[in-house]
Amino acid sequence: MPRGQTPTTTSYATLGLLAVQPWSTYELTNQIRRSLARFWPRAASKLYEEPRKLVALGYATAETQHQGRRRRTVYSITPEGRRALAAWLATTGAAPALESEPILRVFLADQGSRRDLLTTIASIRAWAREQAVLDAAIAREHLGGSGPFPERLPVNTLVGRYLSEISDATERWADWAGEVVRSWPDDMSGLPVDTAALKVIADRDPAVRDG
Repeated sequence: MPRGQTPTTTSYATLGLLAVQPWSTYELTNQIRRSLARFWPRAASKLYEEPRKLVALGYATAETQHQGRRRRTVYSITPEGRRALAAWLATTGAAPALESEPILRVFLADQGSRRDLLTTIASIRAWAREQAVLDAAIAREHLGGSGPFPERLPVNTLVGRYLSEISDATERWADWAGEVVRSWPDDMSGLPVDTAALKVIADRDPAVRDG
């Protein structure tokens, strides 16, 4: 392995796209926006360096092509790259990690104003609805038979359902949180404890829920 060229999760994410078909960097950009950016946004920030890293590792090749006067580089996966991707998929990944600036703002909301908190909750709800619209558009595209890579649809549907469940749960949470906060006074320093909400959380313990 070349010095300083250690594959990361983003490397394997990019390699996974190359396993589907060869891509130019421009095509990878569009595909990442449609897919990986929804659940692995780091891929977008590393887009231009990852294909070159994969070439240095021997996991991909780079071919210069010409379209009229325009030149582009197309990356393809190598047999070694396919073996490396399969080996990575056979390992256990890290646990999911949530990264959300709006939820951080909710967590710190008692240091601000009730109006600001309601604005943040509304922005979370708007995001969830935007994601639901995007999810539905992609699903309708496939239901109509015009979606890309139909051979991958069974696997993609697993991910699509997961993302749809997240947006649905987020909108339901925002509806509930907005209703709760609207009943609060402007001075949030002496709010009562919501024991009912705490009990809902406590009862979601699998030992309690499944028992």
